[in-house]
Amino acid sequence: MSSQEAMPDTLAGLLPRKTADPRLSGIIKLAILAVGGQGGGVLTAWIEEVARSNGYAAQATSVAGVSQRTGATVYYVEIAPHRPGDPTPVFSLMPGPGDVDIMIAAEMMEAGRSIIRGFVTPDRTTLIASTHRALAVSEKMVPGDGIASSDEVMAAAEIAARRFIAADFEALAIANGSVISASLFGALAGSGVLPFPREAFEAAIRAGGKGIEGSLRAFGAAFDATVNPPGKATTPTDPPRPAYGVSGPARLVAEWDRLAARVAAMPATVAELALLGLSKVVDFQDLRYGAAYLDHLAKVMAKDDATRDWTLSREAAKYIANAMAYDDIIRVADLKTRGRRFDRIRKEMRLKEANLLHLTEFFHPRAEEIVGMFPAKLGARLEADPEWMARLDRWFNKGRRLRTDSLPAFLTLHLIGGLRGWRLRTLRHAQEQAHLERWLERALTHVGGNYDLAVELIRCRRLIKGYSDTHKRGYSKFDRVLEATAAVAGRSDAADWCRRLREAALQDEEGKALDGAIETIRSFA
Repeated sequence: MSSQEAMPDTLAGLLPRKTADPRLSGIIKLAILAVGGQGGGVLTAWIEEVARSNGYAAQATSVAGVSQRTGATVYYVEIAPHRPGDPTPVFSLMPGPGDVDIMIAAEMMEAGRSIIRGFVTPDRTTLIASTHRALAVSEKMVPGDGIASSDEVMAAAEIAARRFIAADFEALAIANGSVISASLFGALAGSGVLPFPREAFEAAIRAGGKGIEGSLRAFGAAFDATVNPPGKATTPTDPPRPAYGVSGPARLVAEWDRLAARVAAMPATVAELALLGLSKVVDFQDLRYGAAYLDHLAKVMAKDDATRDWTLSREAAKYIANAMAYDDIIRVADLKTRGRRFDRIRKEMRLKEANLLHLTEFFHPRAEEIVGMFPAKLGARLEADPEWMARLDRWFNKGRRLRTDSLPAFLTLHLIGGLRGWRLRTLRHAQEQAHLERWLERALTHVGGNYDLAVELIRCRRLIKGYSDTHKRGYSKFDRVLEATAAVAGRSDAADWCRRLREAALQDEEGKALDGAIETIRSFA
């Protein structure tokens, strides 16, 4: 046996096994994962305060993050009983995998991160997590639905944690005029995992000296929700259909009622989305435009089949409305100057009467957006002239910041947003209508031979969204998907390939996944 192989036995003789120091069992280890702005530092300070005021020694550390979550921070607290005259305990600076008693996650994906990092274990960890989502940049960048599944995290937490406490603590905080740190503190108190009474937690909040009343309300709501969790809400099997009450001149109300009656005569599965679509296009333009929307939908329904549960018409009701309510300069300006938007921003910012709101809008119009506002024939000539397009690009393709809390900027956008009557004469509208007609014609040609392919082609309109460069990229992907689908249109699995192409186009902004899917089709088509 070599000396290296004998070394473990030698060490075993020099370092005999000892029982763990019983004093270590009194240390409570608590970690917090919070995104910047959620008050993780305040929550940590409250925990330190409640521990020290009840005869415990406490130490808190934090490591700030600068990526992924725009500053996700790990806070770590260790506390232990401490009698006067005893040596001050030496605490650890960071949490270790498998060595955390209490894990607090200020957002659902942070709960998932804590499980992945090994901080949550079934033998000891109480996991307290808010079920709301603060989307990561990586989730927002995906052109399609890039939101990670909260259900998977919930299922993992039930298995990984000794005890799992979950609620929308963000909503509880907002409802009580505070921030999530206060409601998480209430959940911690209500969990009973720390050996302190409720009054001690509330005293720590009062000692902070700021936002006391709101913090105490949020604390109390979360405490009650943790001690007496509400039952799970049940989703109604047949949700009520939306009702749109309208007001205005009698002539316009009567016209709306006539359009709504056309929707009511449709099959229920179609009418549910058709009413939403009608409301959207009327809000975008006017009642006559709403009638044109129903005319387009009627053409689709004339080729549809009730035995198919009107799937084609249902999808068309959604995507025709989206195609008709495109985002042009007029639409953007209109939305940015609506009273409801200002009310929503004030609510989200939690403004009080004494607060002043400065609101800055960023505009970056391309030459194409400017030409799109011209009369259709003139705009088409200018768009075909490279010199004019370059000139317009130099004049307008600059980032502009407008303070819509000021009268000049607000009036400028308000006037642009009021140009609905002009919209139908513009080049942009002519282009959008021509594209809409070509898309519907292509989809409807397949109804008789391949119904499923027709449905998938209608769904491809999902690729086109947004404004400016985002809209341009969506158009490009849409055209490429339809071109590649045409190459396999005669196959029995054409609908499946169309779906795959669309999903590939939604995976990334650059279109790399779509490139790969198209190359696959070229290899056999």
